[in-house]
Formats: sequence, structure tokens, C-alpha cells
Amino acid sequence: MEEKLIVCNELQKQFGKLTALNGVNLTVGRGKIVGLLGPNGSGKTTLIKLLCGLLQPTEGEVLIDGQAPGPYTKSIISYLPDRMYFADWMTANDLMDFFEDFYEDFERQRAESMCAALGIRMSARIKTLSKGTKEKLQLVLVMSRDAQLYLLDEPIAGVDPAARDFILDTILSNYNENGTVLISTHLISDVEKVLDEVIFLKKGEIVRQDTVDHIRETEGKSVDALFREVFRTVSYGEYAPHQRAWDATADAPDKLEQPETANDDEGGEAQ
Repeated sequence: MEEKLIVCNELQKQFGKLTALNGVNLTVGRGKIVGLLGPNGSGKTTLIKLLCGLLQPTEGEVLIDGQAPGPYTKSIISYLPDRMYFADWMTANDLMDFFEDFYEDFERQRAESMCAALGIRMSARIKTLSKGTKEKLQLVLVMSRDAQLYLLDEPIAGVDPAARDFILDTILSNYNENGTVLISTHLISDVEKVLDEVIFLKKGEIVRQDTVDHIRETEGKSVDALFREVFRTVSYGEYAPHQRAWDATADAPDKLEQPETANDDEGGEAQ
């Protein structure tokens, strides 16, 4: 078992002529909750998909537990995408059957206990759930694995403040303490309290990687305040090319690997 869980060497990803990641060098150890922080379009989702093996690098190297993305790394990564991908006819029970068959490290009893605490009925179909409840259910499934690496792409972006607290508490209470959680977000103030370390991503490049405690000691300010300072001069126009590259190209692997559901009825029964 490698001490360095994530290693990226001169990692670059281009979509045509547009550069989403540019020479990323990164090392992340075990037993941490790490924030991957940056504005929309800065390359966060692209980096997560490279770690998952859903995208291939244009140049450079990605290693997870010492190995390039493949069957082994997929077996030790628990991935929460930035959108729901389950079929709307499935029930919570169906999803647990699926995870139990597919992942040896899935703890069904843990998932059922969290669903009971949330009031999610096991027989409830996905299409009858509110948007927030769908996102909670998806998080329950992801965090009910004893994975080595949890990759959470914007887990709190689409939910209300009360739900954000539940999500963060769920992450803190259920991840494998020998593993690492990487949370991608631009909502810094909400997640700062649970982070051990942060990575600032700006226009596809890492501009800072540091511990939260060291930032507070040396800068005399919170991570949220430092983030606002680092990114305060960034206009949407600077990020638009990367965002267009993502919109046009980076969705494709998700649609091949994990098709989006059709007819997602948000107006049904809220749990």
C-alpha cells in the first residue's frame, strides 16, 4: 500500500486547442479530507475524471496507489459525479442491490441505516424523489463503501444549507479513515470546517497546496478569505474557454460510462 495515494506528474489535458489542465504536479497522502478548490471552469471536474479513469491525459501521468487508472484503481475509488446518473425507474433497494453486486467493499447495513435516518423508503423510485433527496441517496451509496479514495464532485452545490450540514456530517462519519476524501467545490465557507488540506486550482494550474492549519497560522485568515483574495481578480471571461471545453467534450465519458436518466421528475414526492 503506497503512502502517496494520488500522484500527478506534469499532467496535462486538452480538448482540441483548449487546455483544461496545464502541467499539474500533485501528491496527496492518506487519511485526509482535501478540498479541491477553484471557480467554475478551473479544471476541477476534469482532474477528478482523470483520477477516475473516465478521461485520458493528453500528456503526463496519473497514479492512484502507485498504479495508472484501470480495473484496480476503479475498485478502490468511490466516485460521486456532479449529476445523478441512475435510471429513474430504480428504487433505493435496486441501487443497493447494484452496489452490493458491483463493489466488494459496499456496506449495505450502513447504507440502509443512513436511508432510515433520512426517511428514504427503500421502495421509493428515483423519479418520485426531490432533487435534494436524490443527491443525499447518491451520497449515501458512495460513502457506504470502504474505499481508499472518495472523489466527490460538487457534493453540496445543489442543496440547501441544512442539507449541506447533513452531507458534511455524513462524509466525516462514514469515510474510511485510512483513505482520503477529495471534495471539489467552490463553496469554500461551507466545507472549510471539515478540511485538512486544500488545493487551489486556477485556470488549469495548481497555485497552492497547503494544510488548513498552516494557512491560518501563516496568513492570519481563513481558507475562504484567502480563496477570495487569490481569485478576486478572475473574471468569467478568463474561465469561459475552459468551461466551453468542458461543456463540449468532458461530458462525453459520463454519457458513455454512466448514462444520464431521462424524464427526471423533480416534482414528485419529496422525502
